[in-house]
Amino acid sequence: MEQPILDMCCGSRMFWLDKKDSRAIFADIRKESHVLCDNRALHINPDIIADFRSLPFADSSFAQVVFDPPHLDRAGENGWMRKKYGALDKQNWRDDIRAGFSEAFRVLRPHGTLIFKWNETQIPVSQVIALTEQKPTIWQRTGKGDKTHWIIFLKEAQ
Repeated sequence: MEQPILDMCCGSRMFWLDKKDSRAIFADIRKESHVLCDNRALHINPDIIADFRSLPFADSSFAQVVFDPPHLDRAGENGWMRKKYGALDKQNWRDDIRAGFSEAFRVLRPHGTLIFKWNETQIPVSQVIALTEQKPTIWQRTGKGDKTHWIIFLKEAQ
């Protein structure tokens, strides 16, 4: 059985209930380990090294896609926030996120779900959602000060 779920920028799999869920392919552009400021170990160990802007999967490959891209455009080169969450390119982040949405919907099967997570500490979610023409079905704000948004999309039949 092929895995029905793709986490296209998994990082350290922070929100996964089962960080080794066999139903998922965990992809990320980074493979690295760090010790954070509180001495916890952070491991970014994807199943496959892949850039979310150009995924190495066929069209309509997954029933569910998780897209939790870096949300910071300002993070110190050696700071723990960059290590934990990654960082966006200051000049090209809009094009990068737009390409990520496009790739997510390309590899998603018709009637599949895209789970998009965004923290608007630095970039408002309204600027990010404007980068896709797809219409969300569910939008939930969570986290300290409601800064994290979980947004669900359903891919239309083709």
